[in-house]
Amino acid sequence: MARHLVTSALPYINGIKHLGNMVGSMLPADVYSRYLRLRGHDVLYICATDEHGTPAELAAKAAGTSVAEFCAQAHDAQKAVYDGFELAFDHFGRSSSHQNVEITQHFARKLWENGFIEERAISQVYSPVDGRFLPDRYVEGTCPHCGYDKARGDQCENCTRVLDPTDLLEPRSAISGSTELEIRETKHLFLLQSRLQHEVEAWVSRHEADWPQLSSSIARKWLTEGLHDRAITRDLDWGVPVPADTWPELAAEGKVFYVWFDAPIEYIGATKEWADAAPDGETRDWKSWWYEADDTVRYTQFMAKDNVPFHTVMFPATQLGVREPWKKVDVVKGFNWLTYYGGKFSTSQKRGIFTDAALETLPADYWRYFLIANAPESDDSSFTWEHFAATVNKDLADTLGNFVNRVLSFSRKRFGDEVPAGATAGEAEARLGEEIARLLTEYEEHMDTLQYRKAAAALRALWSAGNSYLEEKAPWLEIKTSPDGAALTLRTAMNLIHLYAIVSEPLIPTSAAAMRGAFALESDTATWVTPEEAKSLTTIQPGTPFTVPPVLFAKITDEDLESYRERFGGSDA
Repeated sequence: MARHLVTSALPYINGIKHLGNMVGSMLPADVYSRYLRLRGHDVLYICATDEHGTPAELAAKAAGTSVAEFCAQAHDAQKAVYDGFELAFDHFGRSSSHQNVEITQHFARKLWENGFIEERAISQVYSPVDGRFLPDRYVEGTCPHCGYDKARGDQCENCTRVLDPTDLLEPRSAISGSTELEIRETKHLFLLQSRLQHEVEAWVSRHEADWPQLSSSIARKWLTEGLHDRAITRDLDWGVPVPADTWPELAAEGKVFYVWFDAPIEYIGATKEWADAAPDGETRDWKSWWYEADDTVRYTQFMAKDNVPFHTVMFPATQLGVREPWKKVDVVKGFNWLTYYGGKFSTSQKRGIFTDAALETLPADYWRYFLIANAPESDDSSFTWEHFAATVNKDLADTLGNFVNRVLSFSRKRFGDEVPAGATAGEAEARLGEEIARLLTEYEEHMDTLQYRKAAAALRALWSAGNSYLEEKAPWLEIKTSPDGAALTLRTAMNLIHLYAIVSEPLIPTSAAAMRGAFALESDTATWVTPEEAKSLTTIQPGTPFTVPPVLFAKITDEDLESYRERFGGSDA
């Protein structure tokens, strides 16, 4: 059985992320990792904060602190939010780690030795007012492609086109706002992607059949336009230093590697961080996940569409040029945008719901389920408070939560605090078992193929099947004429609750734990329920003590909605 390596695009360090970031990378990666673990696979889920580049310097300057101190504090703040969302990383590292520095410099040296890095003199924006060169995001202006007037010097947030600072129209300094900019000559290192074009094309051709159409189309667009040589160093005070043993002149000038060169390498660096952080007595082999691992590791990446080019073209070009057997991605799961009332979530413009505020408003499971059930896979999807409330109330509160409460409360009232025995299972239970097995198979298929909306729909159908069975058997009526029949119905429903607890855990882990914990089983080691096992629904035996857990999901009222819209904005956001 292959081991599964899972990574999500590194969240940038400059502030708490919004729900669009969450659903575009980290949450689906967590759901998939949890599912794989439950199915018995060996899984390593790696992520980290992306800490280099101009935004980190600008944010630290605005905060009045050093970049190192700012990044350390921001890393801890982000990690606390991700813990609140129950993201079960095996390791959540930092791209500023010494492990990433060492591996990034190793990659650069190998690319240089193999003829894929070249030193070039280029013209670069210089600000006399600021007394420095202005790399990428230190320059703002108008995008030459779409006319967006707040484009950055590395990428246009509006049309996602990758830019150079000299491409911008009406450029200005992001530090001082000065428009008195000059073009001066300086030296930088370039990754010669043009020499790797055919190798990248061949690699994409071998793998894109396993990618969603969004990922493959973006990769093909870039390849069709042609790979261009790109500068991979910047004039910054913060970043992975250019090694002096290879480029002494550039090192003396304080050049550092471009964030999009070292950030993907941090997937490897963070894995080494994980290994180096092993407790006493435990040995972790980080390299077996990355080096000569094509036949033993299945590698899946998760990211929003603006990150797809870097992971389907640029980073593979880097790995190919190193000429070493580093593991390359097998599946790139790209996502479209989650919008807020039709407008983009934006960290820079503070538009939308941010993850810390989300957790202050409602528990994580509400957000996890809604986001996965409405994941922006085939196209963009819109968050509205009205849609969110309707989903929570119908799926979580009514379909699942009410089922759990009805079954356990009624059984406790009529039969006490132990699972009743009742009659032998009959035709209705057999039909239910077949239906549960069918839906569970469907759920597994969608999870295996990373179809999140369809997986959530199959899970919701599993919950609905329990309600349909309960309505058919009507134990509140059945008990009047056949107490044993009612006991059978309730016992079967309790087995459904236990099954729901197991298979719902990837999406709603806290609620799943509460459902599972309702039963005082002497040994509850089940990690999954196969469709064949699901047919019998006999895990919870008569006489098993149980408790009624607190309400799993509270309904969102009209008053709640009004307060949420007042706090976060509504249709006019």
